[in-house]
Parts: sequence; structure tokens; C-alpha cells
Amino acid sequence: MKKYALIFFLLISGIATQAQTTAKEAVVKVSGEVTTPLTITPADLQQYKQTTVTRKDRDGKDHTYSGVTLSDILIKAGVTLGADLRGENLAKYLLVEASDGYQVLFGLAELDKGFTDRTIILADKIDGQPLAPADGPFRIIVQDEKKPARCVKQVTALKVMFAK
Repeated sequence: MKKYALIFFLLISGIATQAQTTAKEAVVKVSGEVTTPLTITPADLQQYKQTTVTRKDRDGKDHTYSGVTLSDILIKAGVTLGADLRGENLAKYLLVEASDGYQVLFGLAELDKGFTDRTIILADKIDGQPLAPADGPFRIIVQDEKKPARCVKQVTALKVMFAK
């Protein structure tokens, strides 16, 4: 019986260790029509200029999210933004993917300060605290959008693509 208890303990310990390792390795991969593909960790996100966005939850309570504007991340990846976002480049979009397979789209113009005053961030904090595991470690927050459908939880990938 002790032998089985030891095997069970080792098995459970291995699963717990694997779960902790997986949680620590949370990243967002930036790929597609980029000159510099990126892999962003929670620590990497802190190297960018931090931005805050206030957004209401489903109960109408305001929360302050902090993170990095998607445009700052895309600029670092070499995505066509700013003065070069014209002509055929306006047919590019950002596909955001979550760990559960959920996906949403943003036209690049929606992310460019030359086209909009709306702020869209990749957040890692809410009200000064890390996002809850069910929401993070990364979440897209769209300022002033009426519905939260594009406020993607558990973001794993940002892919820039051409509409064809």
C-alpha cells in the first residue's frame, strides 16, 4: 500500500510541477506580416510604456486596466503603422487569439493613433493587481467599446495578416 501511495504522491507532484511550469511560461506570440516576430512574457511587457484604460464590468463597476497599447507592440514587431499605413497596407488586420480558441479581428487603422483616439491595450493588471487566472495573464481591453466581445481573455497570439 505504501508503494501505491508513493506512486500517487509522485504523480500528483509531477502534475502540480507541470501546471506551475506552464503558468510561468505564459507568452503572447506576435507573428505574421511583421519584420521582427516577438514572444512577449509578463516581464517583457513591463519594458514597454505602460498605459491605463478604465472600463466598466458587466455590473457597471469601473475598473482600471494597465498594460501596453497594441500599437506599441506592433511597432516593435515592425508592423506597418503611422505614415506608411495607407494604400494596400490598409487591408492588413490583427487577429487576436485566446487560449480557448476564441478569436477577434482589428483593422490596423483601429490601432493607429493617426486614425483613432480609442486606446486598445494588452493588459496584465486590473486595479493595480495581476489579472485573475481566468482572465490573464494577458487580456485585450478596448476603451469605450459598448460590448466586451473584443476584450479577449487569456491572449496567446497576435497575428498580423493581409485580407485577401
